[in-house]
Amino acid sequence: MYHIVPVAPGEQQTVGGSPMKKKLAHEGRPLVLAGMLGCVLVLAAVVAWCYYSASLRKAQLLKAELLDLNKDGFIIHNMTGAVVFSMTFRSGTLDLDSCSKEGNILSCTQSDSGKLNFFIQTVRPKDTVMCYRVRWEELQSKRSVEHAMAYNDSHWYGGAETATQYWPIRIQGEKEPEPFITSDVYSNRNAFGGILERYWLSSNATAIKINDSVPFHLGWSEKDRTLRFQARYQDSPFKPAEGQQALPELSYRVCVGLDVTSIHKYMVRRYFPKPIKVPSPEVFKQPLWSTWALHKTAVTQEKLLRYASDITEHDFKCSHLELDDRYTSDYGEFDFDPQKFPNASGMFDKLREDGFRVSLWTHPFINYDSINFGVAVEKGLFVREPSGELPALVRWWNGIGGILDFTNPEAREWYSSHLHMIKTRYGVTSFKFDAGESSYLPRQFSTMVPLSDPSTFTRRYTEMVIPFSERAELRVGYQSQDISCFFRIIDRDSVWGYELGLKSIIPTVLTISILGYQFVLPDMIGGNAYPNRTTGSSDGKNVLPDRELYIRWLELSAFMPAMQFSIPPWAYDNKVVEIAQKFTALHETLVAPRVLELAGEVLDTGDPIIRPLWWIAINDEAAYKIDSQFLIGDDLMVAPVLEPGKQERDIYLPAGRWRSYKGEHFDKCPMYLTDYPVDLDDIAFFTWVH
Repeated sequence: MYHIVPVAPGEQQTVGGSPMKKKLAHEGRPLVLAGMLGCVLVLAAVVAWCYYSASLRKAQLLKAELLDLNKDGFIIHNMTGAVVFSMTFRSGTLDLDSCSKEGNILSCTQSDSGKLNFFIQTVRPKDTVMCYRVRWEELQSKRSVEHAMAYNDSHWYGGAETATQYWPIRIQGEKEPEPFITSDVYSNRNAFGGILERYWLSSNATAIKINDSVPFHLGWSEKDRTLRFQARYQDSPFKPAEGQQALPELSYRVCVGLDVTSIHKYMVRRYFPKPIKVPSPEVFKQPLWSTWALHKTAVTQEKLLRYASDITEHDFKCSHLELDDRYTSDYGEFDFDPQKFPNASGMFDKLREDGFRVSLWTHPFINYDSINFGVAVEKGLFVREPSGELPALVRWWNGIGGILDFTNPEAREWYSSHLHMIKTRYGVTSFKFDAGESSYLPRQFSTMVPLSDPSTFTRRYTEMVIPFSERAELRVGYQSQDISCFFRIIDRDSVWGYELGLKSIIPTVLTISILGYQFVLPDMIGGNAYPNRTTGSSDGKNVLPDRELYIRWLELSAFMPAMQFSIPPWAYDNKVVEIAQKFTALHETLVAPRVLELAGEVLDTGDPIIRPLWWIAINDEAAYKIDSQFLIGDDLMVAPVLEPGKQERDIYLPAGRWRSYKGEHFDKCPMYLTDYPVDLDDIAFFTWVH
């Protein structure tokens, strides 16, 4: 049955739907829109959450223990959360989407320049040390790889002996990365020195060691306060290993510890070889006397005998006499010039009878005018041109000649046999091995065993010392800490300052000690008296270092592991002779016994004999910056006067109780002693009171 619904006045009936349905549809539209908007918002929230979760996962992925990685570099925190190390990738950026993390290794396969092998591996060798192995290896690009290490308001030590030596390192100016190889810094004062290692240490308790395989170049930026570490083969003396492409790789290890002393101890024990024996105790106790600064190349038999006689006449002891350049007719020969030394055998007999041992100067060069030059060419003993067919001629400070190839067993045997021959014939006690820096190699060269790293040549040269090491000295070292001889710092000028002068001695000795070379010979008292490089007087022929400079140099040397004279005290006056006798006696009775005790410990620990103040003053900002005081062991502190015209100086006493050489007691340390009086014939030293 149908129901008829009456239509109200004004309403119209329409075909296909009633007005009521239209009204309901119109009223429901906002609900649909609201529902759709809600769905969109939910979807957006889900997407945002997924993106956030992915970002969080990526952020977690780019973290290792105490390390944060980003595309431009990484930072390392210490245990308290403070940033102690920052490295920036200068040569490229990482594609973070190519990064992954598996266990303790974080790795990436792409950079902005193409494929690479990048990883950071976290290693915790002990509870108090965290280390990170870092490697950036290009797989397509032959360009350089460069990372820049920030100073992070800390003080850095290590690296290399330099002509102008500071402690801690000072970054001055802008320096493009240059090959980090052994060089003669006396002749090239902007180069890296003859003793160097790829190791740096920070007051932030961080240390970095560059891997041996890296074609390593070092630069810096004063503006950015960074050290620039670069790996490259292009325009470089480094060569890839045979059969490998010239694709650079920069790899290193960064370690973080609790304090600067403990992290250094860890690094030395882990990475540096140790000497296997202590050299002659006599050289630690009694001064070595060299002919060099006194007579230069004009030395003769008569002058050497007179020198020995004067040493005895003035009541000085002598561990041995060192007959320096030039006793042979030509450079590269192994016998005495008969004109300058007409009776060498008789001379040695006389010296032996008078209680003198004698060592001789030697070097790796054979000049072209030497009778041995043709012999060496015929036997193939020289470093060669890149083709390998012709010997390479090199220029050194005494002329032009060939340089022996110490990667060649025949060259090693030839050189060693000649040293043994002259040693046996005359009863020579040992040798002063001069030169050995890789800077004396030609820019392009070939050796019997190819050298990827030119400084390996230095290492091979230092090995020639081993049969004579008891009293031998070297002036070069690269991975040579296990050569048990004396390492001499490069020639000093007879000046006061930091450029190869008196003030440079403590920073240089501290630096090479941190690099693992502990049996230090701090060059000749008063410097080498070279013309135009001497503060002092000259009579036109002979140059004499300034008297005050000589005395202050003598006092400092008395507290070094060994003492070396050349310019004799009697070249001045009786007062200087008295001061020299006083300090050689003090060295023998006070310093040498402590040094020899510490030298024995070096064989096990590698710890320095001559130590910076921060060694015992952990987290002491003042101690990090002091370059004019040092420790012998932990309990004898030395504060020499290094300024002209001064008979006083400021002295910093670290925490502890100290007794001065005058008998004063200082119990409320740390403290500064300002204008502490030190007479010209004195040196300030303090003993730690237990």
